[in-house]
Amino acid sequence: MHEQSLDGRVALVTGGAQSIGAAIADGLAAAGATVVVADLQDSPDHANIRLDVSNEAQVISCIDAVVAEHGRLDIIVNNAGIMFETAINEQDLESWNRMLAINLTGPMLMSKHAAPHLAATGHGSIVNIGSIEGDRCNPHHAAYAATKSGVHGMTRAVAVDLGPDGTRCNAIAPGWINTPLNASYVDDAADPEAVVEALAALHPIGRIGASTDVADVAVWLAGDASQFVTGQVITVDGGRTVRPPLPSIADNR
Repeated sequence: MHEQSLDGRVALVTGGAQSIGAAIADGLAAAGATVVVADLQDSPDHANIRLDVSNEAQVISCIDAVVAEHGRLDIIVNNAGIMFETAINEQDLESWNRMLAINLTGPMLMSKHAAPHLAATGHGSIVNIGSIEGDRCNPHHAAYAATKSGVHGMTRAVAVDLGPDGTRCNAIAPGWINTPLNASYVDDAADPEAVVEALAALHPIGRIGASTDVADVAVWLAGDASQFVTGQVITVDGGRTVRPPLPSIADNR
C-alpha cells in the first residue's frame, strides 16, 4: 500500500485558474505538492505563469521556468481547453484549427517538453483531461468531440512511449460537471430548477458532478497509489454513460 502524499513533488496544471483546473490545483496542493498554474488568467491561490498552450515557445519557457525555480517537475495536468458549438456543415476552418491547437496540440507539446524532466524523477505522471464526448457526442460538438477523442488516443500512445522512463500517462473523462460553462446552460433555461432535476436523473448516482469529483481522481493518478495504472481513460460521470437512456414517455421509474 502507498500513502497518497505528494510531499516534495512539483505539479504544473494548465488551465488551473478556475473551475475543474482550480479544483485539481487545490487538490494537489492539499496532498502536499508544490503547484504552479499555467493559464491565460491568474490563479488567486497558486503561483502563476501566463501560458498559451498552443504556442510551443511559451510551453518550453514555462516548463523551463518551473524546473529552474523548483529544481524538478513530477506532475503535468493538461486541463486547458475550449469548447464551442457549431454544426459540421457550418464549421469554419479557423475555429476548428484553434480548437485542435488548444485541446489536442497543447497537451502534446506539454507532454513532449516535460518528458525529460518527468523521466528524471523516475515517477513522472501526466494527467490529461478528456471528456465522455471522446467516444460519444452531443449535437454541434464535432470539433470538441474530435479533440477529446484525440486526447484519449494520445494518452495511450504517450503511456507506451514514456513508460520505459517510469512516466505514466492517464486521462480523466468527466461527464456533466457543475462548472460555470455548464451552469450558464442551466441558467438560460426557462425553468433552471427543472433542468437540474432532469440532469441529476440522468445519473444513477442521483446528482450532477462537482469539480472536486474530478480533482480527487486527478490527485490519485498523480501519486504512487496509482503507480501501476497507465494508458487508461477513467470516466468520472456518476454512471451516466453506463445506463442507456429511455424516452421519457416510456420511463416510469
